[in-house]
Amino acid sequence: MHGFPHCHDLGGLPTRSGVTAHGAFFRSAAPRPGADWRSARRAGIRTVVDLRNDDEIEPYDAPGMDVVHVPLDDVADVEFWRQVRREGRDGSPLYYPLFLARKPERCAAAIAALAEARPGGVLFHCGLGRDRTGLVALLLLALADVEPAAIVADYLRAARSAAPHQAPLIEAALRHHGTTLAGAVRATLDGLDPAGLLLAGGATSAQLTAIRTRSTHEGRPRRSGSVPRAR
Repeated sequence: MHGFPHCHDLGGLPTRSGVTAHGAFFRSAAPRPGADWRSARRAGIRTVVDLRNDDEIEPYDAPGMDVVHVPLDDVADVEFWRQVRREGRDGSPLYYPLFLARKPERCAAAIAALAEARPGGVLFHCGLGRDRTGLVALLLLALADVEPAAIVADYLRAARSAAPHQAPLIEAALRHHGTTLAGAVRATLDGLDPAGLLLAGGATSAQLTAIRTRSTHEGRPRRSGSVPRAR
């Protein structure tokens, strides 16, 4: 699927009672100019949820698809992001627990957009396909009762291919906090009540049910759990 960096299907991941559905949810970095939207349609995608901030948006044409903009960061909260940078948490899941505690309404808005999407696959993305997309994927998969080890592996899969030039800085920050990428994701999951957090943020029970249903029962079966990475 040319032009969708680091794109993959979130199907085939182990849950407590089976596996997640193929063709239901996809994550990626921002589509590039000239992205092959016909291939995206053939993969079953019908809705795109863009998690970028207003000043990052580069409009694209996604023929026959709904495009929903849900800016996740809340850049107006300058003090929060100063704290994240001051504590060396930026660019890694080290900031996830702080964000979840302070901005459940932003998380709920993103999950609601996925839940309310029309039938068919849903692609969600940010800029690099790592931090914001990773946080939404973590919540989505936790809601679907995906095993924690599989959620960690999904984050690592995207993080290791996105912006590799940033890896040394991120690894240094993780060492400073006495952890690793995998450890930071697992620490976010430990004790996390995704349903409670999202309900507190304004999501509805019906939306959470819709996420679980789409994650486990919808989507077109595929032979592989991934979409070919963009060249």
